[in-house]
Amino acid sequence: MKVIFTVDVKGQGKKGEMKEVSSGYARNYLIPRGLAAEATADTLNALKLKEKAKAAQAAREKAQAEEYAKKLSAVQVTVRAKAGSAGKLFGAVTSQEISRALKEQFDLDIEKNKIVQAEPIKTFGSFTVKAKLGYEISGNINVLVVEDK
Repeated sequence: MKVIFTVDVKGQGKKGEMKEVSSGYARNYLIPRGLAAEATADTLNALKLKEKAKAAQAAREKAQAEEYAKKLSAVQVTVRAKAGSAGKLFGAVTSQEISRALKEQFDLDIEKNKIVQAEPIKTFGSFTVKAKLGYEISGNINVLVVEDK
């Protein structure tokens, strides 16, 4: 019997793969547990539609990542921080603070875990921080750290 696996089954097949298995194994184990579905014309069409939808979603996400990369290079986000003597900050400017400032100032929603700092920002000044936006697209965030009064 031909089945289409709905999840990865160790030793049998991967999700989305169509494979010939014994009919008893399919009817008594795979199909009742939701691990596979019988390969009929309807299930094949549904699988193709899901793949098309997934590809379209990936294309939209990639386009959004490219758009964010362009927007990031054109803006400079200002982060306010408190400091002690000699211009040293109390702590460091974190990815979360940069993400929050981007949201507040430019309405760019970039998650904190996508912002990569080579080293912590512990002084005032202008810095460039990398943001990994997905699909091997990255952008540079220009960060200006100023004193909070």
